[in-house]
Amino acid sequence: MSNSVNWPDLFAQVLQQLPLTLLMIIISLIFAIIIGFILATIRIKKIKILSPIVRVYISFIRSTPLLVQLFLVYFALPQVLLLIHIDINHFSRLFFVILAFSLHTGAYLSEIIRAGFQSVEYSQIEAGLSVGLSYPRILKDIVIPQALRNSIPNLTTQIIELVKDTSLAFTIGIIDMMGQVKLIIGNNYGLGMLEVYIVISIIYWMIALIIQGVFTLINKRAQKPYQV
Repeated sequence: MSNSVNWPDLFAQVLQQLPLTLLMIIISLIFAIIIGFILATIRIKKIKILSPIVRVYISFIRSTPLLVQLFLVYFALPQVLLLIHIDINHFSRLFFVILAFSLHTGAYLSEIIRAGFQSVEYSQIEAGLSVGLSYPRILKDIVIPQALRNSIPNLTTQIIELVKDTSLAFTIGIIDMMGQVKLIIGNNYGLGMLEVYIVISIIYWMIALIIQGVFTLINKRAQKPYQV
């Protein structure tokens, strides 16, 4: 890389892989939300056998590095499944990345969802029952709106964490934005590392600012009085 840095070209090279990064974020988030709701429901309802398993799972996820979890999913899971004659070694690397990110983020989202649900006073549920509302209606009109509103700050933080987490995908050969950065640096024999890392930092920062802005608007709308 020459002494005269072509910043627009550098941004363009890194942004070539933005669609793949966004794809990983969106799909992982969708599955993480599903996983989070399932795990939170198990914890809230204190389902026998399943609830202790979920607690152990969440503890493991929160206590081990995501990079280790990614390697376990990519390297160890196929070997374990082979023991029961299920071969997933031919699956795309993207599959393993999304699976690892979904399992990781889902564990954190389950705690956010559970905390949001428990932040709604039970007296409000009792009040709804006393005026003849069904439990599903109480959940839909009273509990869920307040739980979501109370969870927005933590949810925003976790989504931004997911965005940053995707930077680990290159460790198993995914050429996302961070993978592209590694290629650029490698092709220039390590020259221009500072400039390339400045570019990727700015891009991640902009994505985080956009997410914060969107959820700030959502939060403002959520603070408006709601009607049952």
